[in-house]
Amino acid sequence: MTPPPLCIGGARLAFDRPVLMGVINVTPDSFSDGGAYPGVERAVAQAQALVAAGAQILDIGGESTRPGAEGIDAATELERVVPLLEALAQAALPAWISIDTSKAEVAAAALERGARLVNDVTALADPAMAALIARHHAAVILMHMRGEPRSMQAGDLHYDDVVADVCTFLAEAAGRAVAAGIARDAILLDPGIGFGKTTAHNLQLTAGLAKLVGLGMPVVYGPSRKRFLGEITGRPVADRDRATAAICCAAVLAGAHILRVHDVAAVADAIEVAAALRDVGGADGQPARPAS
Repeated sequence: MTPPPLCIGGARLAFDRPVLMGVINVTPDSFSDGGAYPGVERAVAQAQALVAAGAQILDIGGESTRPGAEGIDAATELERVVPLLEALAQAALPAWISIDTSKAEVAAAALERGARLVNDVTALADPAMAALIARHHAAVILMHMRGEPRSMQAGDLHYDDVVADVCTFLAEAAGRAVAAGIARDAILLDPGIGFGKTTAHNLQLTAGLAKLVGLGMPVVYGPSRKRFLGEITGRPVADRDRATAAICCAAVLAGAHILRVHDVAAVADAIEVAAALRDVGGADGQPARPAS
């Protein structure tokens, strides 16, 4: 199922082909690239490289959401992301800017500086977030997470049916977003790979993405370099891009629309091959699509 294009602020993002979202974390403690871009110039150079490799969205984050991460206040997050957002606005790269935040104050600053998309791992837990996004006519990614980053991998990670439970949670979150004034066509869904899930849960969600796709909204899939890939391959964080490409191919075949990754160049060709296989014509010559 191909959802309608995302149209925000005069820009259009279509989902007939997989869309790559490149990650830029201006944090000291993110699990993969924490501390990699200590200055605005280096972060802008990375943004340029991601776009050159095929990224259509740049996701800017100022707070780590790795397992066990401690939260930070809005002032600290703003100090990290605002200089980069302003530099990217000056650079005018041909890519959408997304702000990865759960704080309405940070989202507001980003939207005022040209961001079109809010990537909220808490699915609008901040009571001011939904109204803010609606007022700016922006788009939002609603993600499923068990608990919060500092505790999400602790305790018994039990689901009755992880695919059904995640789909139910996200359908309800989307309903709340629409009730708050966010256009349904501006809502994207993320199953939250690695956020309060075991390796088995992550694989079950990947295999069952068609059920989430069936809700009719674009699906964002973010497995990049995550722990479950290390558990499968035995590779350290810095050596998981091949595994990331492999699981992204599986996600494309299952119907994912946006792939959120750190190394766009390492994934781009692989998902193009997966998309070609997904779309190969059947006996009637019509493209084959994932079941909805």
